[in-house]
Amino acid sequence: MRTVLFANGRVGRDAIGWLRERGTGIAGLVVHPDAAAREKDAILAAARLDPARVLEAPALRSEAGVAKLASFGGEIGLSLYFAYLLQPAVLELFPRGVVNLHPGYLPYNRGRYTNVWSIVDSTPAGVTLHYVDAGVDTGDLIERRRVPVTPYDTGLTLHRRLEDASLALLRETWPAIEAGTAPREPQDGAQATLHRAKDVEVLDRLDLDRPTTARELIDLLRARTFPPHAGAYFEVEGQRVYVRVALLREDEL
Repeated sequence: MRTVLFANGRVGRDAIGWLRERGTGIAGLVVHPDAAAREKDAILAAARLDPARVLEAPALRSEAGVAKLASFGGEIGLSLYFAYLLQPAVLELFPRGVVNLHPGYLPYNRGRYTNVWSIVDSTPAGVTLHYVDAGVDTGDLIERRRVPVTPYDTGLTLHRRLEDASLALLRETWPAIEAGTAPREPQDGAQATLHRAKDVEVLDRLDLDRPTTARELIDLLRARTFPPHAGAYFEVEGQRVYVRVALLREDEL
């Protein structure tokens, strides 16, 4: 089966290496542009494709870019932590659809920063493989796994465990997807939550005079502790003061 990959970050890098090892036919690759990319060089090295079979995401906004993607002859698309919304003209190119590996337990936490919202909102954390449709993470479910959130998780530690769980779920489920035997189940929209990238900006600006509970404040601060990202802050005399927390179990003191 000829697969076109849409990939970014550590999960994209490691997944491509695994797919290559198992003999999956990679027909093409779409990556983030340099300014938004993570692990781009490693992803390109793992894919081992002719540069003519590699596109950057902004190219898919043009007819020429979509035509170039079509020339790859992909039967199925696989999105690996790819942050760009795929338009219908792209989705229509793949006879067997496009599958997305999402670091959230859908339908909870559609969209961005799933690690943050699972902590702040106490929504279930997990990872999901699902088919892509015209919405934001709204397509039919293939498989999903819960990932526990511990009291000593930060945004960074939960993110890393979601990455690990994502790769494990892909390894478990991709063979059935390739074989055409994977399950397909509509999402329950009544349970859905959705967050855009800009939503964290509201969290990050701390109002020192706003009443809150200790639980709410600690959850917010630990959710936004993700160095080297700046995270939450308060302002004093026009100067931003950023706050990160360290969470230690008793046996770690």
